[in-house]
Amino acid sequence: MSSLRDKTVLITGASAGIGAALAREAARQGARVVLAARRAERIDDIAAELASEGRSALAVRCDVNSEADLERAVSLSVERFGGLDVLIANAGFGVQGLLTELSVDDYRRQFETNVFGVIRSIKAALPELERRQGAIGVVGSANGYLSIPGWSAYCMSKHAVRSLCSCLRHEVSGRGVSVTHLAPGFVESEFRKVGNDGTLQDGAREFVPGFLIMPSATAAREILKAVMQRREEAVITRHARLVVGLERHTPRLVSAALGVSGRLVKALSKQI
Repeated sequence: MSSLRDKTVLITGASAGIGAALAREAARQGARVVLAARRAERIDDIAAELASEGRSALAVRCDVNSEADLERAVSLSVERFGGLDVLIANAGFGVQGLLTELSVDDYRRQFETNVFGVIRSIKAALPELERRQGAIGVVGSANGYLSIPGWSAYCMSKHAVRSLCSCLRHEVSGRGVSVTHLAPGFVESEFRKVGNDGTLQDGAREFVPGFLIMPSATAAREILKAVMQRREEAVITRHARLVVGLERHTPRLVSAALGVSGRLVKALSKQI
C-alpha cells in the first residue's frame, strides 16, 4: 500500500491533537476519512471543514470502551465508502500518580481505554482489513519503553500495546495485514491537559517546554508514512528516539536518572 489516495482510513480519538491532525493529513493525501471520537461536535466540525475543501469525511460518535460503537463505526465506513483499508487506533489518555495514591480502579480505567480500547478497535476492523489487505497503526508512546515514576498506569498501558503489536504482527502476517507500532514523544495535543478521569481540565497548563513539542501536523505525516510503508515501528520525535536509544543501550544510566526523578516526584507529592 504505497498511497492513501482513494483508501478509507478510520481514526479513533480523532477529535483533537494527533487524531485530528491524522484526519486532516490523510484527507489531504486523498483518503476517505472516518473520524471516530466521543466528542461529536468536534468531529462534526472537522468533517465539515474537510468537506468544504472537497474531501470525503464521515464523523461517527464512538467510545472505544464500547464494542457496539466500534462495530458501528466500521459498518458505517463500509456503508459510506465501500470498505476499510487503514485503522489508526489513536484514542487514549494518561493517568498520573504514585501507586500508593492511585486505586485499582484508576489502573483499570487506564487499561480500559488505552489497551482494551485498542483491542476492541482492532477486533471490529480486522475482518474488513483482511478483506482489503489493509494496515493497522497503533499509537503507543515512548513510554512503551521508558517507565517514569508517577506514571505507572500510563506506562504499563503503553508497554502493553507495544507487546500487543509485536504479537499481532505475527498472527496476521499471512493475511496481508500489517501492524505498525507508533511511539511518539511530546507532540502538540491536549493529552497533558486531560485529568485522570479522561476529561479535559479547564485552565490546565502545558508543562512541557515548547521547544520539545512536535507540531501535530508533522507527527501525523510521520505516522501515516510509517503505516503506509508497513513498517513494524516508528518512534516519533527526535527526543523520543534519543530516549528510546538510551533505554535500549544504556539501561543502567537511564535507571539512575529515573531514580533521581522518582525521589523528586515523591518529594513534590508530599508538598502538594
